[in-house]
Amino acid sequence: MKNSKIIGLGHYVPEQVVTNADLEKIMNTTNEWIVERTGIEERRWFTPGKDTVSNMGTRATKIALERAGLEAKDIDFIVFATITPDYFFPGSGVLLQRELGLQGIGALDIRNACSGFIYALSIADQFIKTGMYKTVLVVGAEIQSSALDKSDEGRSSSVIFADGAGAAILQATDDEGILSTHLHADGDYAEELYVQDPGSSRKTRLSKEMIDGKTFNLTMNGSAVFKHAVVRFSEVIVEALKQNGYNPEDIDLLVPHQANLRISNFVQKQFKMPDEKVYNNIMHYGNTTAASIPIAMSEAWEKGKIKEGDLLCLAAFGSGFTWASALIRW
Repeated sequence: MKNSKIIGLGHYVPEQVVTNADLEKIMNTTNEWIVERTGIEERRWFTPGKDTVSNMGTRATKIALERAGLEAKDIDFIVFATITPDYFFPGSGVLLQRELGLQGIGALDIRNACSGFIYALSIADQFIKTGMYKTVLVVGAEIQSSALDKSDEGRSSSVIFADGAGAAILQATDDEGILSTHLHADGDYAEELYVQDPGSSRKTRLSKEMIDGKTFNLTMNGSAVFKHAVVRFSEVIVEALKQNGYNPEDIDLLVPHQANLRISNFVQKQFKMPDEKVYNNIMHYGNTTAASIPIAMSEAWEKGKIKEGDLLCLAAFGSGFTWASALIRW
């Protein structure tokens, strides 16, 4: 049985930089409050008419392909993770496929929010392990900014979420690569972090009452998310290490989902990991949901923080609630 190995990474973030000072002008918040609560100093928001979820994914993919030494035609299958597709349907996977000129190959869309990239990575890993595909493209991309409530009422979440895309090329190998992935969910907490409308179970898909009631904006119980995240992050990291016979000190780099710098710091302290072994970039990009881990991985690789032979751990927690981890030998 073949293993799967990440052979190329790429990312794209919109040109528009939105600082905390910019947000102070449109809502009752301060730079100090945002940094203290989230660690975020600035984020990227898309430019309408230029950036789409699919074309940001395409830009990230082209960089990943170049770094992998491959061409688009070498891709056998696409797994696209996003909760903010360009259309209600079809998903953005086929739009990415069209932009890459890959008509005919399969494109699978998944919507596991902040855990989406690791879920997508796991799916690609299984396809390669079973021999169904040799080269799989995994993309996480989001445009969150257009769905945020940028009034004072929605400020606690609108200062957090942002836009961007990341891509990884997985290929079959006889060497080590993705050692294991671990996926979990608990739907009891679905409404603690969700967007209610437009939902198919309503009599009317979209109405004036929904717009006035802002049920199409993100709703988040920040306290509940934080309390569950710090527990699940730790559990799923330990699960990955135990399955493969490793200890926390064996990790060369932990790349957590960029949800909140306080969560990352809490987990880092639990495992007694030095700063150089945990990669965070939320201060510059905010929380880009399914795109956050591949953006962070790509940036870490660019900076030389991911090297051949390194043991890399990915971990995520988010809406669903869902949580996941992956242990990778680079």
